[in-house]
Amino acid sequence: MRLFLGLFALFFVVIGTSFGQRVTLSGTVKDSESGETLIGVHIFDKIQQKGTVTNNYGFFSYTSVQGELSLVFSYVGYEPLSLNLSLVKDTLLTVEMVPSGLLREVVVEGNRADPIQESTQMGTVNVPLREIKNLPALMGEVDIFKVIQLLPGVQSGAEGASGLYVRGGSPDQNLILLDGVPVYNASHLFGFFSIFNDGAINNVEMIKGGFPARYGGRLSSVVDITMKEGNMKKFQGEGSLGLIASKVTVEGPIAKDKTSFLFSGRRTYLDMIASPIIRRSSGGRESVGYYFYDMNAKVNHIFNKKDRLYLSYYGGEDRGYSRFQSDRENSQGEFSSRERAGLGWGNHIAAARWNHIFNQRLFANFTGTFTQYRFKIFSEYEDVFTGNQGQAPVRDFYSADYFSGIRDHALKADFEFIPNPQHYLRWGGMWINHRFTPGVFVSQEYQRPEIREGGTPTDSQEFSLYLEDDFSVGDRLKFNVGAHASGFLAETKTYTSLQPRFAMRYLLDQGSSLKVSYVEMAQFIHLLTNAGLGLPTDLWVPSTDRIAPQQSRQVSVGYFKNLGYGLELSVEAYHKTMDGVIEYNDGASFLNTTEDWQNKVTSGEGRSSGVELLLQKKTGKTTGWVGYTLSKTDRRFDDLNEGAWFPFRYDRRHDISVVAVHQLTDRIDLSGTWVFGTGNFITVPTQRYQHATSVVNNSSMRFGGLYLDYFESRNNFQMRSYHRLDAGINFHKTKKWGRRIWNVSVYNVYSRLNPFFMDISWNHDQQRNQLRQFSLFPIVPSVSYRFTF
Repeated sequence: MRLFLGLFALFFVVIGTSFGQRVTLSGTVKDSESGETLIGVHIFDKIQQKGTVTNNYGFFSYTSVQGELSLVFSYVGYEPLSLNLSLVKDTLLTVEMVPSGLLREVVVEGNRADPIQESTQMGTVNVPLREIKNLPALMGEVDIFKVIQLLPGVQSGAEGASGLYVRGGSPDQNLILLDGVPVYNASHLFGFFSIFNDGAINNVEMIKGGFPARYGGRLSSVVDITMKEGNMKKFQGEGSLGLIASKVTVEGPIAKDKTSFLFSGRRTYLDMIASPIIRRSSGGRESVGYYFYDMNAKVNHIFNKKDRLYLSYYGGEDRGYSRFQSDRENSQGEFSSRERAGLGWGNHIAAARWNHIFNQRLFANFTGTFTQYRFKIFSEYEDVFTGNQGQAPVRDFYSADYFSGIRDHALKADFEFIPNPQHYLRWGGMWINHRFTPGVFVSQEYQRPEIREGGTPTDSQEFSLYLEDDFSVGDRLKFNVGAHASGFLAETKTYTSLQPRFAMRYLLDQGSSLKVSYVEMAQFIHLLTNAGLGLPTDLWVPSTDRIAPQQSRQVSVGYFKNLGYGLELSVEAYHKTMDGVIEYNDGASFLNTTEDWQNKVTSGEGRSSGVELLLQKKTGKTTGWVGYTLSKTDRRFDDLNEGAWFPFRYDRRHDISVVAVHQLTDRIDLSGTWVFGTGNFITVPTQRYQHATSVVNNSSMRFGGLYLDYFESRNNFQMRSYHRLDAGINFHKTKKWGRRIWNVSVYNVYSRLNPFFMDISWNHDQQRNQLRQFSLFPIVPSVSYRFTF
């Protein structure tokens, strides 16, 4: 608490001493063609050799002494913009940047403030959206998460999956934000695709370490995704037709330069293809299908130069179903049978945000949000017999439903104060009302009352405050210092946490720097995961009187270098420890709803260390990156593995990714990715023993008794290494109505049979366990048609 009070004291000292014979230039940077605000634009004053950057809403503030300014605005994918002016009073303006036709190196004389070596932040990557759309796509579906998985320190977990395992963490330890709203399940199609439609996305930032104080509530990463705002100047759109799904995005002005809208929708058509075939082959009695959909909508309204309102919404769902109907007649009467089963899961997210500029140096954002994730499995059947003798129909009926979920209402306020180029202060707070439904089973039989089992919905309150300052000391030293204070109201306990955040950058020369960071994080919610089921049956549960919050400490050190020619190099080493991680006890699962979930789990600790290398080329005809990760991750639980440390399932010692996009001509570009990773860990029995007592069981009696497997340790077997090459080519052509792109992609070019899961069976002839590998995807060619208008 002393640190937090000290930071507040520093804040007021800075405010009190920052006003003098200084003037401030502030405003918003936009795309000249669409009016879309640009995030992360670098603004550099060649006279003062200082600069600033636009925030997540395109706002910037630069304070200097009265006099001449020579500013350069630079942003990858846009023409650099020079602005010379004489500043005699505080000025608010709008700057428009022109998109460039070709990504190329931007050289600005005297500009040494390249973000990779200049900023204090570590473990942060801005995912290039233009490259995402040009990379090879599985089944023609461009996926943001598939690209994030190609970054050092990030793993997918399994073949084709869209989950994120970051620096030894679990999927629940990732804070995934869509327009500032948490997303609790980001997967479609059993994890093979993410819910994010690239046509609706403006910016993606991935943070793996050195977390600024404004972020909290998770241990391992932040994926901050910002939706487009909608074109303020003209109507336009884009879309694609793929092998399994189609999507379209439209945007435009409701009132030009005042109000805009955006709508984006996507749907698969697997059910439309498969269901008629199955219905025809079953004589119309059976219907089976699966599909997912999602949609994004946003309205952006400018009241005046200082006030803006955003309304955004996301809704998406996966649905699988099976229906069977049979009607037959005999001499006794008519018999009708109907069966229905299915599963579904999805998210609904909404946000209302008000941006307000109090003055040229103080910016505020006020947000109200709603987010909900629900999962459901259902099954029912009905049999009806109607006799020929006028008897009353005989009916039999049974239904079963299982559902779980989490729902949040939240209010948030964020402030940004930029007194001068040496200080960038942020502070704010948030309140969240969680409602947890950790698994409910409801069943009913004909003429019997409904039976309800499982936990009742639980409400919990979470709150947080933060304060951070990004400031310079001289020309070489820069710090980001802050604290994040949070609390959680459990059953009868109140958990509190004060998390210091520290990052330092030291410039070695104009093009390279050393960075160090230390962060502490706290997480008050947990995810119970059933490994191997392949279904989104994970249960979100709160911290309770018995289950403490998760906590982590992470220290990182790195070297960052601008090599010129559009090349950037970063090398980071980290060590992270985690407490309060939970795991199902041996033999426990979500299926037993009569038992309290707290009795089925155990708490433990984790540790992860690693070195990450990223060589990235952002500009020029050839762009991409090479990433390498060397890491080790372990877990330990008192009640598992005899209390000894064991490898985390997704502990990969070596992980390599190579990504390249080359613009061959104005109409053709080539792309490719190659990935390699050492195999995942699984638990296999090392010995088999015959039980002395015989049992009446067909499989056991064949061998004269019951066999028991002995497991020497947890995660004691490592599967084969994983590697894969993907390739793609895009054909661009300008039409009268817009632009079209044909994409041809090949997933797994050399058809590597990578392990998806292992089956363990007993070889009776050799009297030993035998492992069989099952693979998911061989070579998969695909084609898609994309268009803009």
